[in-house]
Amino acid sequence: MDQSPENAQEKLAGVPAAMEASLALDGDGSRIAHARHLAADFLAKVRDAHGLPVLTATVEIVQLIVSELVTNARKYAPGPALLHLRATDGVLQIELSDSSPVLPAPKAANPERVGQHGLEIVTALAQHVSVQATAAGKRVTAIVALSHP
Repeated sequence: MDQSPENAQEKLAGVPAAMEASLALDGDGSRIAHARHLAADFLAKVRDAHGLPVLTATVEIVQLIVSELVTNARKYAPGPALLHLRATDGVLQIELSDSSPVLPAPKAANPERVGQHGLEIVTALAQHVSVQATAAGKRVTAIVALSHP
């Protein structure tokens, strides 16, 4: 299989270029609202720049996922975090990198449990969720289709 840059460019012909946005987050909780606004503004730019249908429900889902990921990073990671959004091929990739080496694991559903539902919510809303250890901590990635919730 040839992975040369020329072949990669041919495969991307006719596909809108990826759009990206990032937001550095400190330990201050005030950035949660900023992250939600960034996500909504970013999706509006994706819709306007590429004419992709981005439903209101999709924007709301993305904002909730961003809120949960940023909240969890603020609560469990001792240092800064980075939110990165990337739209390409009709999907939005939401990445949250933080400084905690502890990888979250979804808990069994329990309506009586107070709190600790963040990853459970993200997993229910996204088409795919992955958690990876990194040299600086961990990265949680959620994939959301742009055209349908």
